[in-house]
Amino acid sequence: MPQITNKNTKKLIVFNWKMNPTSLEEAKKLFALILTPKTSALPAGRYNLKPNLVICPPFIYSPIFSSVSGHQSSVKLGAQDSFWENSGAYTGEISAAMLKNLGVKYVIVGHSERRNYLGETDEMINKKVKSALGAGLKVILCVGESLKIRKKAKKVIKNFIKNQLQKDLKGLSRVKSQKSNVIVAYEPRWAIGTGNYCQPEDALEIIKFIKNFLNSKFIIHNSRVLYGGSVTGKNIKEYLKFKEIDGVLVGGASVNQKELKRILNII
Repeated sequence: MPQITNKNTKKLIVFNWKMNPTSLEEAKKLFALILTPKTSALPAGRYNLKPNLVICPPFIYSPIFSSVSGHQSSVKLGAQDSFWENSGAYTGEISAAMLKNLGVKYVIVGHSERRNYLGETDEMINKKVKSALGAGLKVILCVGESLKIRKKAKKVIKNFIKNQLQKDLKGLSRVKSQKSNVIVAYEPRWAIGTGNYCQPEDALEIIKFIKNFLNSKFIIHNSRVLYGGSVTGKNIKEYLKFKEIDGVLVGGASVNQKELKRILNII
């Protein structure tokens, strides 16, 4: 089967701040660091990328983005999660429609931390994906294997990820515009927040598999697939050098000013 490669050469760098920082002032500093004229202009770095950036802060900091971002088209606002209903008696939840009205363009769905700590199932994630796409958001769907599965054969790992994708994208709309708004992030669970990262060549193999599966099963051509899992300024270039890897999902390093500066200088 031929390998499916995204013809769009622009990389996508997603900064997932998770539950950080704890103060408004620190959040403003991080926004300013990403949105300074030097980085917002996104001059060609050593890889000539001029990537698109997405910032996914905690919900309470989202309004700050609109007030400080100006008209910078290369930096977009994202969210870390959304609920599957538009409104109702769902204490603590935020809907995709609310995010859309706030100016959010992207939303992360199915992150391993929500699967692990909050018990999110593939069925719940499937409903969130459909709701977000219906609201006109771009979905960053996270999939990946646990350490237990990682120790098994590559075929087992690929089958696990394939099953995740089948369940998470079940009933995906045939509307082409919605399909083009599906982005997958391969984030092996064992690499999240551990400092252990997937070797770039191994990540590349899985990402190629995901692209081919999305093309054959869901007819998603030119799909975008990112890598996520302990990405830092030290290893980011090893992923970005592969044309098949369409970008990265950065967690802890995106709220560490030193690491963030290093990443911005590289891209």
